[in-house]
Amino acid sequence: MNEVYDALEVREPAEREADLFAKLTEVLSRAVAAPAYAERLRGHDLAAVTSRDALATLPVLRKSELPALQRAQLPFGGLVPDGAGSFGRLFTSPGPIFEPETAQPDPWRAARGLYAAGFRKGDIVLNTFSYHLTPGGFIMDSGARALGCAVIPAGPGNTEQQLELIEAYRPAAYCGTPDFLKILLDGASAAGRDISCIKRALVSGAAFPRSLQDEFTSRGIEAYQAYATADLGFIAYETSARDGLVVNEDLIVEIVRPGTGDPVPPGEVGEIVVTSLDPNHPWIRLALGDMTAAMTGPSPCGRTNMRIKGWMGRADQATKVKGMFVRPEQVAEIGRRHPELRRLRLVVSREGETDVMTLSAETDAASEDLAQGIAASIHSIMKLKGQVALVAPGSLPNDGKVIADERRYD
Repeated sequence: MNEVYDALEVREPAEREADLFAKLTEVLSRAVAAPAYAERLRGHDLAAVTSRDALATLPVLRKSELPALQRAQLPFGGLVPDGAGSFGRLFTSPGPIFEPETAQPDPWRAARGLYAAGFRKGDIVLNTFSYHLTPGGFIMDSGARALGCAVIPAGPGNTEQQLELIEAYRPAAYCGTPDFLKILLDGASAAGRDISCIKRALVSGAAFPRSLQDEFTSRGIEAYQAYATADLGFIAYETSARDGLVVNEDLIVEIVRPGTGDPVPPGEVGEIVVTSLDPNHPWIRLALGDMTAAMTGPSPCGRTNMRIKGWMGRADQATKVKGMFVRPEQVAEIGRRHPELRRLRLVVSREGETDVMTLSAETDAASEDLAQGIAASIHSIMKLKGQVALVAPGSLPNDGKVIADERRYD
């Protein structure tokens, strides 16, 4: 299981970085052929974007913006250089968000993740992700077929019929949510059906706690997880090392402070931002709203790409206080106005029947003047009054949380 899909996965990190940014030059030139990117990137010297520091100067595109952008300019919000007819398949996801699939083998980059989970040429794969309008089923299907697997396009549900399919075709591998795999296993056990042929699984789309992983192992199934989205396909995947998720090739992943486009220090929790290197459907600094942290060093399995810890919560932490929204972007603006501050955390609580905001701010330059200045910035930016607590560097949790709503109404 320590074998790799190809030599790209074990190349020197500096070689990979040079290759990614060489490709990015072409992708940026293609991106600005799309009207929305032309407007967003106007005034930036794209030829100079040859490093992560330079990439971080480009604006972030938030996934939460996509429904409004697409409604204003159907179907893809002006973010795609060519017309919808140039793609192989066209999908929609809740939002709604419209997603195209490029007309090429393994368009969602799934084959690497499936290979790392032990899928091999000649395997029969039961794919229980949906094939209806959303890309989930096709993400796994195209990756498995790129490996030379035969795919049963089962989709979700219909447990009894799925058990019949499994007994007939004897698939060695499963794709789907971990919850549905457990439903199949429990259903087979209750009905006396034999589905012991399933030995491998790639799961996504739901939490996969250690207890469930151990249960699958006890039932003879080695299950691995992937972090994938309907916009980008496979972003990162688990390997035999069971030590974080390895970032996919041909993607540039950044971890930024929520509400900003500013990369966080190594190991700090932040929001996942992805730049893809597909010139037909470029994503330039797409902020996904999910949080994670980067891990140091190569994976023990031998792959050398960046690793992430997996999903660690949502970065979309906006909440209402006294009828007004407060957002991570506003907390970030306070940090910009007061560069002597480090990590910030706005806690919203209740005192009696009143909402109370307290901004905890790490600094090694605490003073009453600084606290008063921060309080003035809170009122100026958020149009609400807030208390200030200056704390020592390293005091606040490293969980990526910028706004913590701790109100209880029971």
